[in-house]
Amino acid sequence: MSGSSRAGEPTPGIVVVDKPAGWTSHDVVARTRRLAGTRKVGHAGTLDPMATGVLVLGVGRATRLLGHVAGHDKDYTATIRLGASTTTDDAEGEVVATADAGGLARSAVAEAAAALTGDVDQVPSSVSAIKIDGQRSYARVRSGEQVEIPARRVHVERFDLSELRSAPDGCVDVDAVVTCSSGTYVRALVRDLGAALGVGGHLTALRRTRVGGFTLEQARTLDALAEDFTLVPLAEAARAAFPSVDLDAEPARLVGHGRPLPQLELPAHGPVALFDPDGRFLALYERSGGGARPIAVFIG
Repeated sequence: MSGSSRAGEPTPGIVVVDKPAGWTSHDVVARTRRLAGTRKVGHAGTLDPMATGVLVLGVGRATRLLGHVAGHDKDYTATIRLGASTTTDDAEGEVVATADAGGLARSAVAEAAAALTGDVDQVPSSVSAIKIDGQRSYARVRSGEQVEIPARRVHVERFDLSELRSAPDGCVDVDAVVTCSSGTYVRALVRDLGAALGVGGHLTALRRTRVGGFTLEQARTLDALAEDFTLVPLAEAARAAFPSVDLDAEPARLVGHGRPLPQLELPAHGPVALFDPDGRFLALYERSGGGARPIAVFIG
């Protein structure tokens, strides 16, 4: 799908990319800008270059959805190496400490993982993209600074592990499935798992399989998009990403003017997508008192 929805505007919609290894999220955005023929492209939540999988991009007016999509929970599959710690908490860093992990029992690893589920205070990796005094933490680390990032409360819903298997140099590998809140760093989770077991640990592979309502089943490679660049239309994307309410004509008219709806009961906390009687996506609203107020209006 291409063309424009308004004069001079690209067709708004969501592109779910299966990000390849070795690409930064910005690399994917730059490539998508060329494919879409517009600079108005953004992404909902960075993936490290090593990681693959679901990267949600917005085109045109759909970029206004991205901040809300980025706040959704996420699923990952990961491979963890226990017995070695690295400077970056993943395989791209230098090994800084090793320990013999061959004697670890799976039950002990599972118990340590269980202690890292629920609401946890997590210290992000110092080579993360978090800004410290206006500069990315990883940039400060690369320039030789010692960076300390304060802990943040995150929620880990699931941290399930496979059987342990032998790896080189006295290490063991284990596969994991993680479901977590926005802002959770899986490599920090892995680092903390290794620390709890007393052997250290780092991430050797990471694949994001879901961001909110967008999954790998919808994702397309950049090569496939180069052959046939298609979007998830804005209305369809909004229904996939958020709870939705279909309005009658009069409240739909008020929403078009960005008015609050004091009598509307929304079905959920957080953003809810509102639609007119013809199925046109109007706006994102949130609860306010006994009614609803606008977060972002997409028509008018």
